[in-house]
Amino acid sequence: MTRYAAMFERSGQRALGAFLTLGDPGIAECEAYLDALVDGGADMVELGIPFSDPVADGPVIQAAAVRALKAGVRTGDCFEMIGRFRKRHPDIPIGVLTYANIVNARGIEQFAHELAEAGADSLLVADVPCLEAEPYAAAAKAAGIDLVMIAAPNTPQATIERIARISSGYTYCVARTGVTGADRRLQLDHRSLFESLDLAGAAPPVLGFGISSPDHVREALDHGAAGVISGSAIVQRIADGASPAEVAAFVRELRGATEAQRLDFASVAL
Repeated sequence: MTRYAAMFERSGQRALGAFLTLGDPGIAECEAYLDALVDGGADMVELGIPFSDPVADGPVIQAAAVRALKAGVRTGDCFEMIGRFRKRHPDIPIGVLTYANIVNARGIEQFAHELAEAGADSLLVADVPCLEAEPYAAAAKAAGIDLVMIAAPNTPQATIERIARISSGYTYCVARTGVTGADRRLQLDHRSLFESLDLAGAAPPVLGFGISSPDHVREALDHGAAGVISGSAIVQRIADGASPAEVAAFVRELRGATEAQRLDFASVAL
């Protein structure tokens, strides 16, 4: 059983993911924040490799990438951070979100191999469309990691079927149009997307882009997502100088929004 499959089983398909940019605001500080995500109860982590032109990210995560790059953090440093995190947390699924320039600079196969060697479970290349993803899927499969693809409510059925065929681990479903960011309220209309993914045999849907409060977590899970990922709200707290303990406390609040459903699932399982 993969770490993702085990996670979805443990959480009763009510998983909490937490995102941060690797190396923000520096390597040592970032490692403390990484541990804080787990201390707060995150079921999975999604980690961004800093890049100068992160086209899928809003201003909060873009600023985090700039801070990391100014601190001298490079892709090799990110692999090393992942490796150290894996040794400290052997069971937490680790996903990496990055961009095609970063992957291709090393070579697709080499990048996937190094990512697997570091201990990551999945790769999401945010600016690679589904029609161009076959080489990335092949490299990920050869390295023994999952390629995660993005789906949205307006994704055509043919693309959903392609996503189901070439990706695995989980399906990243966007909760909003545009780029990442923390919204005051969600505008969810994803039930038909979740149903289409399920019928196509795709990996479980995890909702991101705008998850920034316990209410958002609860709403997304009640809407049918198998999990959520909160990113900008966490990254903004880091930018504002929150301590690792304060970040852990925020993640714990988000985790609390999943607990009632987990208890119900556990009761049924027993």
